[in-house]
Amino acid sequence: MALSHHVILTSRDEAKGRKATAELNGDKNLTYHPLDVGSDESVATVKGFVEREFGRLDILVNNAGINYDTWQTAVGADLEESHYTMEINLFGPWRMSQAFIPLMKKKGYGRIVNVSSGAGALNGMRGGAPAYSVSKAGLNALTIKLAAEVQEANILVNAVCPGWVRTDMGGSDADRSVEEGTKGIIWAATIEEGNGPNGRFFRDGKKIEW
Repeated sequence: MALSHHVILTSRDEAKGRKATAELNGDKNLTYHPLDVGSDESVATVKGFVEREFGRLDILVNNAGINYDTWQTAVGADLEESHYTMEINLFGPWRMSQAFIPLMKKKGYGRIVNVSSGAGALNGMRGGAPAYSVSKAGLNALTIKLAAEVQEANILVNAVCPGWVRTDMGGSDADRSVEEGTKGIIWAATIEEGNGPNGRFFRDGKKIEW
């Protein structure tokens, strides 16, 4: 907010989203809109809203993430559950990127941040949390693909691991606050004009291996 961007806050749970918005009601640069990234219709609705109300979207932060399935193994995973995890964690950001990249291209500017996880890095990957890890590995691959396709349009696409953050999914034992976890996301979202990084994976503004 201190950077003077107008933020569109979205959530699948509308009650929670409106509650969060109300708690930030002193900030005039905040708008709420419900969004389910697993729904083509919902994504199309929020795209139409953005086009009508603002005519542009400079920054897209794909931060939807569910189901850190530490109780599963790849051999015995519930594939229906795993499929839904992919729908939100991978295809959700893919839908959103497809929806808003054309709008960014019209303005000749865009920054896309895919909130990933070290659990999706192939370097050093082991067993456990199969649906979550594979979905984030897929998101990392999507980051590379999108970045290569839009770099000529002054659009930068990068993935960011925020670390283990005290969110509903991260739990109260996580070693990072929300504020600490968002620093790297904000950095990637506000990379200035010029030869900024594109198609890379970062934590705290520092490149990490895929």
